[in-house]
Amino acid sequence: MKNMKKIIAFARKETVTTVSFVLALISMLFVKPDAGYADYVHWSTISTLMCLITVMSGLKNLGVFKYLGRLLLSHRNHARSVILILVGLCFFLAPFITNDVALITFVPFTIFVLEYAGLKKYIIPTLALQTIAAHMGSMISPIGNPHNIYLYELMVEEGQTDAVGFIMKMLPFSIAAAALLILFVFVIARKNEAILKRKFDQSMNITGEKMAQILMYTLLFAVSLLPVFGVVKYYYVLPVVIITTLVFDRTNLFTTNYSLLLTFIFLFIVVGNLGRIDVINNTLTSIVSGKELIVSVLASQVISNAPASILLSGFSDRYFLLALGTDMGGLGTLIAAMANLISFKEYTEMKGAETGKYILQFTIINVIFLIPMLILAILIGESI
Repeated sequence: MKNMKKIIAFARKETVTTVSFVLALISMLFVKPDAGYADYVHWSTISTLMCLITVMSGLKNLGVFKYLGRLLLSHRNHARSVILILVGLCFFLAPFITNDVALITFVPFTIFVLEYAGLKKYIIPTLALQTIAAHMGSMISPIGNPHNIYLYELMVEEGQTDAVGFIMKMLPFSIAAAALLILFVFVIARKNEAILKRKFDQSMNITGEKMAQILMYTLLFAVSLLPVFGVVKYYYVLPVVIITTLVFDRTNLFTTNYSLLLTFIFLFIVVGNLGRIDVINNTLTSIVSGKELIVSVLASQVISNAPASILLSGFSDRYFLLALGTDMGGLGTLIAAMANLISFKEYTEMKGAETGKYILQFTIINVIFLIPMLILAILIGESI
C-alpha cells in the first residue's frame, strides 16, 4: 500500500516522465527490445544534461542567483524598473543556467519582491513575462534548454553548424524578443507607481566552505561546456562532474531531481520504435517535411516542446527549424513547456492565488507574444 502511494505521488508530481514511460512501454509492444535499443538514446545529450542539472542545482542551493537578483533590485524605486529587472534576470541568465533553473530560482523571489513592495497586482503578468523571457533568452544558447542541447548535438553530428553558428542564427529572434519584452513591460506597468520602500536582506553569508563550493561549481560549469564546443568528448566530462560533486557536495548529488533524464530516455525509446514501424515513419515524415516550423510550434502546444523536439527529430533533419519552432512553441498553452508549469506551480502555492485568472492572463499574454515572433520566424527562419 505504501509503495503504491509513493508511485501515485511520483506520477502526479512527474506527469511528463510518467506519460513518457507509459508511451515507451506501449511502443515496446510493437517493437520488441533488442540490441538496436542502445542506439536510440542520444547519450551525449543525457550526459550534458546531467552535468548542467547537477551544477545548476548546486549553485542554486548556495543562493548565488537570488543574491544576484537582490543586488540588482537594491536601488529600484518604481514598478516598471523592478519588473524590468525581474524579467531581465530570466532573459539574460537562462542561456547559461537553463530556462527551468531560471524560473525555479526567480519566480518565488519575484512573488516575494512584488508582495513586499506593494505591487501584488503585477504578479500574474510579471510571471507570464518572466516565463516568456526564460524561453526567449534560453533559445540563443545551445545549452539554454534541454531540447536545444539535444537538437544542437544533432546539428553538430550532421555538420550543420557549430556553437557560434547556432548563436548567430538565433540572435535576430532573441533581439526581437528582448524588444518585445521591454514593450510589454512598459504597457503592463504604464502607471509606473512608486514601490513601498521596505528593506529586505540583500546580504549573502559566504563562509570559506561556501566560497570554495561556488568556485568548484563555476569551474564544473566551464568543464560541462567543453563537449558542447567540441573540445573533449562527453564521456570524459561526466565522470569529472559526478566524482567532484560526490567528494565535495554529496548531498546535492543525491537530492537533485534527475527525472528529466528519464523523460528523455523514455522519449528516445518511443521515437526509435516509431521509426522502425514503416507506416508510422512514412506518415510522420510526410507531415513534418517542409513544415518543421509550424508543426513543431503546434505539437508543442499539445505534448510540450521538449517531447515535441525529440519526436519530430526522428522524421526531419532540419534541426535548426525544429529548435526554433520548439523554442517558440514553449509560448502559448500552459502545457506547451515544462517551464510554464514551473511558474504556474509556484504561483498556486501563493496565499490568495487566483488560478483561473492566472491561466487566462498567462495564455493571452503568451499568444499575443507568440504571433509576431512566429511571423518573424516564418519570414526569415527558412533563409537562415
